[in-house]
Amino acid sequence: MSQLCDLSATIIGGSEVSYVVSEETSSCVIKIDGYSSIKGRVKHGDCVKSVPFTVGGYNWVVQYYPNGSLVTKRRDDYISVYLVLDSAMAKDVNAKFRFSLLDKDGEPVESPSRTDEYIFPSKDSNWGFSDFLKKVDLETSVHLRGDSFSINCDITVVKHINTFVVVPPSNLQQHLGDLLQSMDGADVTFHVGGKSFSAHRSVLAARSPVFKAALFGTMKERDGSPVEISDMECDVFRSLLHFIYTDSLPVSEMTQEGDAQIDGVMARHLLVAADRYNIERLKLICEKRMCDLIDLDTVASSLALADQHSFHGIKEACFEFLASPSNLKAMMASDGYEHLKSSCPSVLKELVASFLPAELKAAKDIIMTI
Repeated sequence: MSQLCDLSATIIGGSEVSYVVSEETSSCVIKIDGYSSIKGRVKHGDCVKSVPFTVGGYNWVVQYYPNGSLVTKRRDDYISVYLVLDSAMAKDVNAKFRFSLLDKDGEPVESPSRTDEYIFPSKDSNWGFSDFLKKVDLETSVHLRGDSFSINCDITVVKHINTFVVVPPSNLQQHLGDLLQSMDGADVTFHVGGKSFSAHRSVLAARSPVFKAALFGTMKERDGSPVEISDMECDVFRSLLHFIYTDSLPVSEMTQEGDAQIDGVMARHLLVAADRYNIERLKLICEKRMCDLIDLDTVASSLALADQHSFHGIKEACFEFLASPSNLKAMMASDGYEHLKSSCPSVLKELVASFLPAELKAAKDIIMTI
């Protein structure tokens, strides 16, 4: 999210320079799987690094020291975390950042949560907290579950931008949305659920490799006749087209909670449609929304959907929800469980195997072969 602060002015050498302070904020969650193994393998002063991520036009990396950095006073006591600037040619990047331990719901806990601000002079410069978290505190807390825990890093990059020339934000999405509404130059028609939809082959092909193969390949859709889609509801296809043209969901599909907060039924249908046409960002939006909505009424059907379409994120979210004995017992008493047993027995084996500790890998393998 970008935010512009109040316009300011300063005098340098007798001339007036106008600028705004621009702040771009983003978050990155670092999940540490196999805490005990990493702690035993990585010695004091050594670290493991996250994959790079981008905030404010710069690449960043998080360094995780399982046995403390070299500046830690007592080598066996602390976990250290540092933020690293990872962009070549970058100079004097001003960043505010906060590291927080996350609870089981992915929410920051009050302690530890550490905040600082630093001007990173160049690539590979770092700053952070050598005493971020006592290992004994983590190991005796509820936040270390299944030998894993997560840390959130919020970063705000601060920039000073001159305002002599103001470049407006891109309106490409608006123009493409208007093109879809006007149907000017449309050259392909779809019949879906008793309704017709006009669109542009080139736009569809640019956004979906499946549409590209269908509309510009050797398939019959090249001949100009309407394309029949018999296994999708018209409202789902309309939302799919809107996303293809605008990279956003129609306002009618959003809840009052905000952008992309679609309801569970539409999220499920759009997820299957996005998977069918290989529209990756829409898949992730819908998959995340379904993960957020998992409860006793939806967990069985969500797990079946995840297994049938290989939606790994939804499956892992269901497994985490069912790690609670009360949730598991309630799910097993539901009608959805009977359907799950008959349609997706392998995922139930995988669920049972997930309850076993990591050191019982052989037992897990046996369960999966039964």
